[in-house]
Formats: sequence, C-alpha cells, structure tokens
Amino acid sequence: MKAQAHIGLTDPKSPDNVGAVMRAAGCYNAASVSYTGHRFNKATARGQKLHTDTKNVARRISLNHIEDFKSALPAGAVPVAIELVEGATSLVDYQHPDNAFYIFGPEDKSLTKDVVAWCTDVIYIPTVGCMNLAATVNVVLYDRLAKLGAEREGDELILASRDNNNRLKV
Repeated sequence: MKAQAHIGLTDPKSPDNVGAVMRAAGCYNAASVSYTGHRFNKATARGQKLHTDTKNVARRISLNHIEDFKSALPAGAVPVAIELVEGATSLVDYQHPDNAFYIFGPEDKSLTKDVVAWCTDVIYIPTVGCMNLAATVNVVLYDRLAKLGAEREGDELILASRDNNNRLKV
C-alpha cells in the first residue's frame, strides 16, 4: 500500500483556514481532508468561499463533511492527534506512520478527551504559543515529507510545481 496522509479537521469555522488547509493538502499530496461540525457549512452557506485554495485543490482532493473521526478512519490509517496537550510527543521526535489520519483541533478550542484517547499517537509542535490551523497542518505535513521522503525531487518537481511567473534558474 502506498503511504498516505489524511487530514481531519475538528469543527473548523473559517473558510480561509480550510482553503489554506486544502492548498497544503495539495502541496504535500494528502489523500483526503475531512471535517466535523457545522460551523464551516454555515460559513459557506453564507457565501464565504475557499479563497485561499488558490490552486483549486478541492477539485482533486476530496473535502468531506463527516459525523465523527472513528467512522471515517481510512482503511489502514493510524489516527494521530495534533494538540498542545501534556504528555504528547514532540513533532521533533515523532516518527510518522506510513498511513496516517492526522486530526487537528479547531481554531478556537481543543480536541476532546475522547478524540485524544482514541488516537494511537498524540503529538505537539514545540512552539511558543499556538499556531493557526492551516499553519499547523503545513508544519505537520512538511515534517512528514522531510522524515519519510518526497515522491519526487529536483528539477522535475520544481518544473511541475512553480507557477508561470517563476522562471529563475541557478
């Protein structure tokens, strides 16, 4: 089975953050993004859009509303909570599973005790203060890439990834 990262968002409220998470999912080749709660749905129903998903990743990576993380656990994935919680493992020391379902807390709250207890691993990012949801997703997915390796690297990846305004060569 190919290594995969799945993202779970707990009751996100901001379409800007969800859009930025979608962009991160695309950059780091995540398999899916799921979310619980209803705040995001209410915000998009009022016309708020995923403006920060400037690469339109939501067209190729699924963004799914789910009732709970347990019932949506991808087959073979290890549930990993990301939260500033006592007793968690530092991301610096963490070894990512090949197949992971990373569960992030909401922008203005924490993960519940039940979700943390259900997860196989609980990790935190050793920052001074807490980060924005989308920034946290980016850091975790980058750390995963740095430790597990990229699918492709070098000029091939650069040429496929940069936008039309960047033609710089070294």
